[in-house]
Amino acid sequence: MDTHSHDIRPFRIEISDDALDDLRRRLALTRWPADLDGTGTSRGIPVSSLRPLAEHWRDRFDWRAQEARLNELPHFVTEVDGQSIHFVHVRSAVAGARPLLLLHGWPSSFVEFLDLIGPLTDPVAHGGREEDAVHVVIPSLPGYGFSPLSGAGWGDLFRVAGAMAEVMTRLGYDRFLAHGTDVGSGIVGMLPMVAPGRVIATHVTGPSPFPLGPAVSLEGLDDADRGRAERFNAFRDDGAGYLHIQATRPQTLSYGLTDSPVAQLAWIVEKFQEWTGPESALAEDAIGLDRLLTTVSLYWFTVGGWSSAHAMYEGMQVYQRFAAMAAGAGEEAGGAEAGGASGGDASGGGWEAPPTPPAAASVFAADMSVRRVVDPASAFESWTEHDRAGHFPAMEAPDLLVADLHRFFDGRR
Repeated sequence: MDTHSHDIRPFRIEISDDALDDLRRRLALTRWPADLDGTGTSRGIPVSSLRPLAEHWRDRFDWRAQEARLNELPHFVTEVDGQSIHFVHVRSAVAGARPLLLLHGWPSSFVEFLDLIGPLTDPVAHGGREEDAVHVVIPSLPGYGFSPLSGAGWGDLFRVAGAMAEVMTRLGYDRFLAHGTDVGSGIVGMLPMVAPGRVIATHVTGPSPFPLGPAVSLEGLDDADRGRAERFNAFRDDGAGYLHIQATRPQTLSYGLTDSPVAQLAWIVEKFQEWTGPESALAEDAIGLDRLLTTVSLYWFTVGGWSSAHAMYEGMQVYQRFAAMAAGAGEEAGGAEAGGASGGDASGGGWEAPPTPPAAASVFAADMSVRRVVDPASAFESWTEHDRAGHFPAMEAPDLLVADLHRFFDGRR
């Protein structure tokens, strides 16, 4: 990897007044479709749900207030192999604190982890123990937020994992912990391969069966796993349209996401609505209206609908190749070791993956994590299941996620 420029520069979020005025103007000029009577949410997010959100975004949401809060954090950018990487870096005041890399997914951003920063960097102030303190590094993945896509190839999760490891190197962190969700989980799983010996331990949330793969058999599953498998099978049949589009025709989709803020709003809000925990009736109830619209605003202002769609397209190409090779290696070995947290033999040939660090997973109420499918070899040392929250636990249930991170990372150096 070319690391000719090792500069790390301070960064400040500064969205122009012209961009804010343009957003409000476009929202005001929206041409709305009609709702079909009796269809509810079965065909997508209805106008009756989306229009009030759009009007609030236009008339009452205070981007400047959110921008000021975000700018209270220490932001930085660096360039790795021609790709600009934005990240938040908050050091703990505790001597001996370990570094922790936090990686978001789609349709999210670095904002997902804001509520974790205090409890992780200053656990004593939040009722925890000093020895649990960590320094946190929260990047915007290439193609997301303030890491604008520099060109093709940055959806390759191995390449992104290498860039994340390089960021940690530039910060002086030889060894580090890592946590990820969604796309971030996949990158976390690849970090030990691209940075052997450097990852102390990993933690992911909501590991799911391959979304473009076969349905999960219900045979022999207990009640909890049967419910997760049924949710996955329903998602595979009726909820993965967004993924098929982004994994096959990202450019065609991008015109709507780039030109219409309501299209971008609908594209994101629908997923938060469907993937947050069952205890919340609406996405804004689960994570807060300001947090939801801040996330959507970041996608809009940075043209993130276009770039994240292309990143997902490339990521799915790598994911499918990796899954196929891992499955082939598993079949050669009798199938016992296929898939799982260790990743198997990524080459499908004679190359042997480096030893993997201790790994853990947390599963929340709306997740589709069937351990027999995603971890058949029991590579996860810890598997914790919760009865609330969903795909965005750092926003929905930060208390549960922080407790899991403290527990699993305890004493690991």
